[in-house]
Amino acid sequence: MEELVNNFLKWLEFERNFSEHTLRAYKIDLLQFLAFLEKENHDCLESVDNLQLRKFLAFLRNQGCSKTSIGRKMSSLRSLYKYLLKNDIIDHNPVETVRIPKKEKKLPNFLDINEIETLLNAPDRKDIKGLRDKAIMETLYSAGLRVNELTMLDNNDVDTLSELVKVKGKGKKERLVPIGRYAVDAITEYCQAKNLNKDPIESHALFLNKYNKRLTARSVSRLIDGYLKQTGLNRKVSPHVFRHSFATHLLDRGAGLREVQELLGHAQLASTQIYTHISTDRLRRVYNKAHPRA
Repeated sequence: MEELVNNFLKWLEFERNFSEHTLRAYKIDLLQFLAFLEKENHDCLESVDNLQLRKFLAFLRNQGCSKTSIGRKMSSLRSLYKYLLKNDIIDHNPVETVRIPKKEKKLPNFLDINEIETLLNAPDRKDIKGLRDKAIMETLYSAGLRVNELTMLDNNDVDTLSELVKVKGKGKKERLVPIGRYAVDAITEYCQAKNLNKDPIESHALFLNKYNKRLTARSVSRLIDGYLKQTGLNRKVSPHVFRHSFATHLLDRGAGLREVQELLGHAQLASTQIYTHISTDRLRRVYNKAHPRA
């Protein structure tokens, strides 16, 4: 069973160009399923049927998994069995006959423009850390990047003259994203200070930690937490909230849904449409509060 799973993961990596993060998630989900089958004294993926899959669903519920988590795990299984079917290892996909709980729809958390401004102006630009942190938050908000896309940026990915940034997105797909002059100025100022420092270990990486190595996603989260405490903003803000705020503010100010989809690097328009629900929900609240006959 493990050999089939490993072959599937290699196919995702080399044929489908899935990211390391996505591959890791698939591997965790599938190994959990294999462990469940072993406890059930079942040692063959090819003979798994609807009953065993429903038992696995019940097991996940008993473990306290959310609907979103269960949906993701079953999606991993569906992809595995599609692969087995495509390669004539099985003659039908048993996952297709299993009812999977619908995902819980949650509206993305976002900051209003004043809150964004407060955070962007928080770093002390008298030292290189402050210059770096300013550039990081300006870039997250200006280009709507995922945190992993931000940390993977190299110096030559930013074209300050054209005000464009080359982004390595999900599935190793690249896209060009416009970047505003505030972010360009912040990056330029940080890079000038960085170049005066001793030679970094990873000289090609744009954002570096105190050891002059490429900054990690966890470090970006920690620095944002620090500025939240410093500014007294009583909000739960992850790096991804800058991306949510980017999309929401663009749509609020008249940007088209298709254009925002392209800027975000979403493969499906449905992924972008959730931001229209945010705008509609806020308009409804404003209407109910302000209209005399609401």
